[in-house]
Amino acid sequence: MQLPNNCEESEWQTMDKDKDIEILTELYRVYCCAGVNEVSRLPGAGSGRRYFRLSGSRIVNGQEVPFSCIGVAGDSERDCRAFVSLAKVFGEAGVAVPEVYVASPDYMHYIQEDLGDTSLFSVISSNTADGDAGGESVAEKLVREVMTSLVRMQTVKASLWEDHVEYNPFGRRQAMWDLNYFKYEYLRPSGFDFDEDRLEDDFERFADDLTKVSETRGGFMYRDFQSRNVMLSQGRPYFIDFQGGRRGPGVYDAISFLWQAKAGFTNGFRNRMMDHYFNERCAINGEARHPETETLQTQLFALFRTLQVLGAYGLRGLVERKAYFIESIPGALSNLKDLINIGAADRYPELKRVCAVIISDVRFLNNSHDGLQISVFSFSYKKGYPSDFTGNGGGFMFDCRGMHNPGRYIEYRNLTGRDKPVADFLEERGEVQEFASNALRIVSPSVETYLRRGFSSLQIGFGCTGGQHRSVYCAERVARELAERYPSACVRLIHREQNIDTLITPKKEIK
Repeated sequence: MQLPNNCEESEWQTMDKDKDIEILTELYRVYCCAGVNEVSRLPGAGSGRRYFRLSGSRIVNGQEVPFSCIGVAGDSERDCRAFVSLAKVFGEAGVAVPEVYVASPDYMHYIQEDLGDTSLFSVISSNTADGDAGGESVAEKLVREVMTSLVRMQTVKASLWEDHVEYNPFGRRQAMWDLNYFKYEYLRPSGFDFDEDRLEDDFERFADDLTKVSETRGGFMYRDFQSRNVMLSQGRPYFIDFQGGRRGPGVYDAISFLWQAKAGFTNGFRNRMMDHYFNERCAINGEARHPETETLQTQLFALFRTLQVLGAYGLRGLVERKAYFIESIPGALSNLKDLINIGAADRYPELKRVCAVIISDVRFLNNSHDGLQISVFSFSYKKGYPSDFTGNGGGFMFDCRGMHNPGRYIEYRNLTGRDKPVADFLEERGEVQEFASNALRIVSPSVETYLRRGFSSLQIGFGCTGGQHRSVYCAERVARELAERYPSACVRLIHREQNIDTLITPKKEIK
């Protein structure tokens, strides 16, 4: 969008917001026959849509009663049109979706039912999904109800909704898009090595297998079905954000929900909910259960969905550095590890090999420490600063290039700062001890503050020309001193250019 002359971006955003409120307020007035008393902006949800809560009153049978609704300002006409149309279809079919009261002629603005602020994700996050000896947990009961409602949505007659979807049916092309999304947005940015031809062969075989399931179990496919897209209103789950729906395999939606990385569902819980899903689906369709086929379909689509979300986490996290997506990667890798262990990728040898490598990615293996993790790096300035996989973007970087360089001498060129001859060379001049001590003096107050306030990560880097001698020595010395001073912290030492990654504890290393 081109900004008007002499208009700052922040001013343009304010103008845009004011225009949205003006249109939504008019829609409110038309529907309610009364004015708005208060408009509040709601947090976004990862898309370009903007949400507002409009509160005021509505005339009902000649009486003025309190009323609130959600105003939506869209960023895509086809998505808005699809949502408004599909909400009407599914609502009339008995599926719990928000009612859309009125929309603008271009569908870019509309007001809908206010379902409150409680998402199913927030309930799951605060309640374990596994019940105790007394029966199902609150979360399990809700998820079971969600699976039942999902089947109801997926089995609404296609003739009622197929004219309102804006996306092509799920098929081989869509499967290849998502598999290549994983390759280009996760594998490549992460620097993993793979055989391009063999991986492409596996992708094509994988896409063919997915398409066969799509042809036999087609129906409405939500596409982005997750607990954040389920709202709880008066204890009942409602579905939102289904504008990306299309014809496709319904099992994909159930798996998208149950294999959501941040939800933390156990494998036992997933199996129970998938069993319930297949029972409900077969009962409505009048079909017999085929457990062996269902298991294969579940593994197939769970692997596909996990690769797809890793692609999304790679783009939003590794490339765009958004903390939430970086934090989600370990959970997705854990799901992938479980799937590899049960043989979900056995038909795809190069993909299986690549997956075995990425689930061992040391950058995400040590994130289970509950307290502060201090990551101390050595690196070469020629190859750029170390990546921050926490998303915090903070910490300290120390430039060691001002000290005399052992790498200028032949006898040290094949050694590193971990070797005694290099350490002796640096220490004889006396400058490296002072440099390391000053670095410790600078970082220690932050370490103590982070420990006191319960922060989870701090990054410290030492760089030199090649990342081999001076920076390695300093990183070793500072990491070990930090481990001695702060035993409650987890100190991780990474010599990036030597591919060394270890945890440091007082007096010893743990590989």
